[in-house]
Amino acid sequence: MIYNNTKTIFMFRKNKTSTRRLLNLKTIDGDKLVGYNGHNLIYYSIVPYNLSVLSNENIEAKIFLLMNLIKGVDIVEILCVNGRENFRINKEYISKRISEELNPSIKKLLELDLKHIDEIQLKSATARSFLICIRIKHDINREAINYIKRIEKSFGQFGFTTQRLSKKELKTLLGVYYEQNVTTDHFEDIDGERWLLDEEV
Repeated sequence: MIYNNTKTIFMFRKNKTSTRRLLNLKTIDGDKLVGYNGHNLIYYSIVPYNLSVLSNENIEAKIFLLMNLIKGVDIVEILCVNGRENFRINKEYISKRISEELNPSIKKLLELDLKHIDEIQLKSATARSFLICIRIKHDINREAINYIKRIEKSFGQFGFTTQRLSKKELKTLLGVYYEQNVTTDHFEDIDGERWLLDEEV
């Protein structure tokens, strides 16, 4: 359908929303995300002490403590993201190729590829990142800073190690969360920035 009405076309263009606005990601300010709604998001990676040697009962107790801690503080949120590559699409493609392939030798190679992917996924099956987010719904003032420090201290008292994410780690988090990109080592502030810098050199 073609619109000849210039006013209608202008309204369509005017109402376009950028991806950043849709995701409410205005900028990365130091070690926090700032939204267009004025919220400041501070992320921490969280790791329980000696989880691999704890009994099931002790693990359940830690989960209960963490649940109560999060429930008791309304500005705390929890996030779990993948820490590994997602091979689902590759596996589906290879499985389809195996079912269609007539050459026994190539079929065997495809089966070995599929087996190799399964082995990689098995080794990294527990690769997850658990993050705690503190959401401040206004500018971070002295009162908010003290409140954040008290929350950080509470996690330590409950037996959890927390590490505040840096700007680089926040960019990695966004890459993994929105793009499932777990292989990129360095995320640029602006797409293609490295090419401009190379030109200047």
